[in-house]
Amino acid sequence: MRNKVPQLIEGAIFRDDRGTISSCNGFNMSDVQRMYMIAPASAGLVRAWQGHKLEEKWFFCVDGSFEIKLVGIDDFENPADNLFVQNFSLEAGLPQVLFIPGGYANGFKASSENSRLIVFSNFNLTQSTADDFRYPADKWNVW
Repeated sequence: MRNKVPQLIEGAIFRDDRGTISSCNGFNMSDVQRMYMIAPASAGLVRAWQGHKLEEKWFFCVDGSFEIKLVGIDDFENPADNLFVQNFSLEAGLPQVLFIPGGYANGFKASSENSRLIVFSNFNLTQSTADDFRYPADKWNVW
């Protein structure tokens, strides 16, 4: 049973005559074991659905913007078709980190061209692969 819920970790932007500093100091990276960056081939291309029972992920948009959808999975082998879908938006100009706990599937698409998303994970690649569940993009018809 899930005991954590998805959440947006708010960041901040500081500007002065020297330039801009964007931060997300509330993002505690002590559990992070790896990171990777996703650059979709085009805006609107859907990457969905990927779920994990235990792995936790954090999404941070470094360029452009993304529409992200999350589904709390009831049965990883045969999830229901009518599960509640949560919607989030991330934008490069608004520093936020989206925390996705284990027990959820995610899907996303870039809302603008040349978008890039950094993903942080608390699992190494071997652990992640063993905890990976994939579903068709139209499993939850929300795109």
